[in-house]
Amino acid sequence: MGTLTTARLKLPLLWTRNGEAVALADVPVLKLADWRAAVVALCDAGARLSAMVPLAGPAGPRGWDLVAVLADDRRGELGLVRGELPPSGAYPALTPDLPEAQAFERELMEELGLEPQGHPWPKPLRQGHRPAVSLSGRQAPPHDFFRVQGEGVHEVAVGPVHAGIIEPGHFRFQCHGEQVLHLEIHLGYGHRGAEALLLSGTPARRQVVAEAVAGDTTIGHGLAHDQVLEALAGVEVPLAAQVLRGVALELERLSNHVGDLGALCNDIGYLPGASFYGRLRGEFLNLLLVLSGSRVGRGVLRAGGVRFGLDAAQREDALVRLARAGRDLEDTAASTFDASSVLARLERTGALSAQAAEELGLVGVAARASGCARDVRKDHPSGVFRFAHLPIARGEGGDVLARAQVRRLEISRSITFVEEQLRQLDAVQGPLSVPVLALAPDKLAVSLVEGWRGEIVHAAATGPDGALAAYKVVDPSFHNWMGLAQAMRGVAVSDFPLVNKSFNLSYAGHDL
Repeated sequence: MGTLTTARLKLPLLWTRNGEAVALADVPVLKLADWRAAVVALCDAGARLSAMVPLAGPAGPRGWDLVAVLADDRRGELGLVRGELPPSGAYPALTPDLPEAQAFERELMEELGLEPQGHPWPKPLRQGHRPAVSLSGRQAPPHDFFRVQGEGVHEVAVGPVHAGIIEPGHFRFQCHGEQVLHLEIHLGYGHRGAEALLLSGTPARRQVVAEAVAGDTTIGHGLAHDQVLEALAGVEVPLAAQVLRGVALELERLSNHVGDLGALCNDIGYLPGASFYGRLRGEFLNLLLVLSGSRVGRGVLRAGGVRFGLDAAQREDALVRLARAGRDLEDTAASTFDASSVLARLERTGALSAQAAEELGLVGVAARASGCARDVRKDHPSGVFRFAHLPIARGEGGDVLARAQVRRLEISRSITFVEEQLRQLDAVQGPLSVPVLALAPDKLAVSLVEGWRGEIVHAAATGPDGALAAYKVVDPSFHNWMGLAQAMRGVAVSDFPLVNKSFNLSYAGHDL
């Protein structure tokens, strides 16, 4: 902490907190070299790059500024600094000194034509949804997949079309025998323009779009969206709504974590676990159905609060069902993780070191399984999490087993949290929502939510008229896909389905 504190004193940043709006004029604007030095220095001292938000610069639509959002997890603060890009759009890349910036800079290159000079791997982040043309008008060459040469080396291509309902994504393996030497992941086949829709839609339409950014993270993205608008409008959400939002978020986490454990069991042929976890996942989906009318939670959230509450009978029924599901989950987890055949397949498979996880900026389950103590609910709490705390579930080893064990711990702690919040709802009086009217002009706000995969970021800025002028979404998968590629090195290619499922990243959340 001392090193980061020293760096903070010397660097011109505006420090704020999750869900707080600041005046755009208060965000320090630095020349490009100073901006780059400040970002790298803060990250070297212990902060991490949470988002990069492009804003139209003073040169008009062909000029851009970049706002770096730097998370200081130990102090629970977010540092904001704005860098001026030259009219050419070329700038010295952060990635050589800051690997966690690699995807952000590739995105800026592809979306806006900005050129991160010196980027070690400037491949398109999203495949083919628009031509990558720089501000100078040069057309980017087609992507050439990395290839390993040598006797006995062969290539395995998977996707982009997959069996069933899986979304498109391409995986290109360079192998020697069964061993993976390199995995290149190519995504973006389902680009939907979500950020543009969030920027231009009506309030009702924006809520629908936010909840569909990643279909399995309805509550996480919907909540991040609502919080950023509430910050820009200066609205405080009623306590009862904060509690219900926290309950919904943890029910979403429970349904997905339980489903993931079942899918891992299925991948290794442990059918008792696959069957029991599959059944128990339905318990949490059904609780979301009671709360929202949808098994994935759509429709319960709104800017300013929630649409629906739970009456006394519904709360009592939910507590009975949670207790029963908790007991069944403990029994299922005990039999699963005590089975030598299960441990033999999960242990030391797809390991990612703590150093690699830190350098790549991983978040969520994948980061915590590698030993990183990183959780928005503790580090940057908002809503009910400011008052009710969940212990962080952290693993060691960074392998499939560690990622499964983190899920197991989080399931237990989330059940306890939901039970506590449901019991306290009797004592919480007041409305379930307040109106969110006009947004304040010339403001910037950043909203962080610990979704079930990890940190979700929604950042938005308003113009002089109070209308949204910029909107940025960062799904946890955006940070973690490169972690999956690194975890596959040295692993048998036949283990890819298992390692892939242990990360369980989102194509939709990445492709936007």
